Amino acid sequence: MLAGAATSLLAGAASAADLPRRVAPPPVFTAVPVFTWTGFYAGLHTDYTFTDRQRITTIGNDVTPTNTIGNVATLRRPPVVRNEQDGLANIGGGFGYNYQFTPGSGFVVGLQADWAWTDIHKNTFYLGPQLVANNFIPDPSAFRQELSWLGTVVGRAGYAFDRLFVYGMGGFAYGGVDYRANFYTGSGALAYAGRYNDIATGYAYGGGIEYALPTDSFLARYSLLGLLGIQSQAVTIKAEYLHYDLGSRNVLVNNTGFTPAAGAPPRGSYTSRFTTEGNLVRAGFSYKFNGL
Repeated sequence: MLAGAATSLLAGAASAADLPRRVAPPPVFTAVPVFTWTGFYAGLHTDYTFTDRQRITTIGNDVTPTNTIGNVATLRRPPVVRNEQDGLANIGGGFGYNYQFTPGSGFVVGLQADWAWTDIHKNTFYLGPQLVANNFIPDPSAFRQELSWLGTVVGRAGYAFDRLFVYGMGGFAYGGVDYRANFYTGSGALAYAGRYNDIATGYAYGGGIEYALPTDSFLARYSLLGLLGIQSQAVTIKAEYLHYDLGSRNVLVNNTGFTPAAGAPPRGSYTSRFTTEGNLVRAGFSYKFNGL
């Protein structure tokens, strides 16, 4: 009886040995998503604006009855003044679209439109020499130049190193300008005045660097749009440099018809030419959305 039980036990062990061994299932491979810059984006930025090559040139237009040409030649009116400006823009915003040819790292092209409230202005004063022609009383001249806002529509092209994008840009620029020139008599009366207030157009070019924050970062997880219930694919931060040139504009500085207490009223006119050119250093952030 014992021999039979032992035989049965050995037979069961042998059968168990013939069964396939239990092996843990292989791990499931999950591909890591590859980041792409392709898609729409929109964001906000602030700018520091500065100019270094702006000039205002003035010429006289008449010889008689008032020799305005001679007044510029003798420096009663300034032939050239420099009008440098700088300031921190209050706020700006923009939007655009990028297309990346190869996800991960690769070339990226895009189009961007933005606008900034620059609100930079400068008043420049000039005091002419004491001459016989002005009874040895200097003639004051005053100029004001303002760039209220600036907008650009530029193309962007560069290379993306995964979440880091380095690019150049260039295209169309436009802005709201205000030019004023006022020429006074030695007694302080306004004798000549001119103004131009409109939109000036030109071009802009520059470059920048942009970085897409990881999705688990604090700024990406608690973004403003996320708090509003709008989901974006990524949050990016950027720094840019932009040079703008809105060209030059002639302003007619005509006589006001003022008649001084003694002597004939000023006649004729001057032409002052204003140039608007400067630079932006920009910092901002954007929300990136999926592509088409």
